[in-house]
Amino acid sequence: MPLYRYRRLIRYPLRQWPALVMILGLTAATSAITALQPWPLKILVDYALAGKVLPTSLRSILEGLSLATTPPVLIVAAALASLGLFALSIAINAGLSWAWTSAGQRMVYDLATSFFHRLQRLSLIFHSRNRVGDLLSRLTEDTYCVYAAAEGLLVSPGQCMLTLITISVVAWRLDPQLTLLSLVAAPVLAGSAVFFGRRLKKRSRQDREAKSRLVSFVHQTLTSIPVVQAFDTRNWNQHKYRAYASDAVAISQSSTLMKHSYEIVNGLTTAVGTAIVLYAGGQRVLSEALSIGSLLVFIAYLRSMDIAFRGLLQTYGKMKFVEASFERVMEVMESEDGLWDSPTALLLPIHSKGECGHVRLEEITFGYEPGRTVLQDVTLGACPGETVALVGKTGAGKSTLVSLIPRFFDPWQGRVMFDGVDIREIQISSLRAQVAIVLQEPFLLPLTVAQNIAYGRPGASREEILEAAVVTNADEFIQQLPQGYDTVIGEKGATLSEGQKQRLAIARALLKDAPVLILDEPTSALDAHTETLLLGALDILMKGRTTFIIAHRLSTVRRADRIVVLDQGRLVESGTHNQLLEEGGLYKRLHAYQTSPMSEEVAA
Repeated sequence: MPLYRYRRLIRYPLRQWPALVMILGLTAATSAITALQPWPLKILVDYALAGKVLPTSLRSILEGLSLATTPPVLIVAAALASLGLFALSIAINAGLSWAWTSAGQRMVYDLATSFFHRLQRLSLIFHSRNRVGDLLSRLTEDTYCVYAAAEGLLVSPGQCMLTLITISVVAWRLDPQLTLLSLVAAPVLAGSAVFFGRRLKKRSRQDREAKSRLVSFVHQTLTSIPVVQAFDTRNWNQHKYRAYASDAVAISQSSTLMKHSYEIVNGLTTAVGTAIVLYAGGQRVLSEALSIGSLLVFIAYLRSMDIAFRGLLQTYGKMKFVEASFERVMEVMESEDGLWDSPTALLLPIHSKGECGHVRLEEITFGYEPGRTVLQDVTLGACPGETVALVGKTGAGKSTLVSLIPRFFDPWQGRVMFDGVDIREIQISSLRAQVAIVLQEPFLLPLTVAQNIAYGRPGASREEILEAAVVTNADEFIQQLPQGYDTVIGEKGATLSEGQKQRLAIARALLKDAPVLILDEPTSALDAHTETLLLGALDILMKGRTTFIIAHRLSTVRRADRIVVLDQGRLVESGTHNQLLEEGGLYKRLHAYQTSPMSEEVAA
């Protein structure tokens, strides 16, 4: 993958530039220590044991320290120098590891934060097409690609290059011929990296996707435990899990085999190159063109050069693994399947109910898939204080229509107006602050009761939360909970009844105090008695607001100011309850069905 594709990631490491500067300095120090470490061995072999004359510079250093130049002193000096260099290397590497780990973790969480923010901004269509488990895998695992990319493109290559340059200069001064011979293996290693690179990337992507499927299946199963146990699909799920796990293991084995094959080829090439250098170096020592100590230093350098060079090539292989995760992250980060504020988007002032909330949908045509419309040429409006009910058969487009008001989607044709302004010219957060929604599924979070009520208005006081609960008839059952308003609700409100969950949702909408209210089947899952209790709370909630209410039970919408009937995505009737009954259209047929003796029997 071209390096320019990584420009979206580069900004995250650059935000950690102070740490990167420190890492660069420590890396340079590490390279210098690596170049110095073999020299005590040369002092020991050539000058302490072989009795060669010390170089003037080394003799001056020892005399400056008031040390003799006798063999015993040189042996002690070589030992102490080796120990000191090792200790210094350990300390510098520890600092380097700490600095890089700290900076790397900040990069990862920085990217994960951006990724999480992007997920929340993408449209409901995007989320309907992607598994939650897969998105979690991308968020928690694939975002580590920025750590690996920064290490692979900045830290590791920088360290290897500095080491290669430093050691190559010193090695060239020791023996140019051996230095050239040590580079014989370089073209072979580079060819091996290119050959295995694409295959490693392909295996890595397959491995990530197999693990993602496994995580998605587990998430899907755990979030559907009541259904799993009700239909006793445990054995089927176990079989499915084993199949996914086996697939993941097989792909992981293939990926590991490919990786080890790459390492074997590199290791064999390096071993052959080292053998050639050892042979040539031994011949030069026999011809007295090179001292034994210098050969030992060169061999040590050869190992360091080999490690650095292989590190560069491994960077190429690692980047192929990183590319798979990087592409999975970028698929979300670069997705255009979302809604964004225009540069000139307006910020709406905060108004109380009754002061604003004129909503008008003009000639709306929309669908979730190209060529398949859900709404066709629908025009509808509502004023502050007016309640508009939407009825129709399942799939008529009722929920889709009201979802356009808070701009969950943009229409293919037509426009949605809010107080005379096209909502595409309004900041999304500002628009949604004007809309409160009560859904058929309350979507309560595993937080306290008070936190759930204040979810749409986190800064609300305790008194305001209590007032909202009292007004919506929720205070009575809340007080009976173990910790009252501080009781933590189970996942998805599992510890509450449907009526209790819905009353909390209504209290949440009331506390938000938005001028526009959307009620999407708020009582469909409730019995008649609980529905009666909730209708009183809903009357309080709807008072003075522009309200859109969807309901299959026509008893819920009889008192609406206007009833709109949708059929196959088209607006076919509009009027009051009595007017629509007199017209004798679809609404009357729906009403007749629900009030027939058979339907009453079924309801009972």
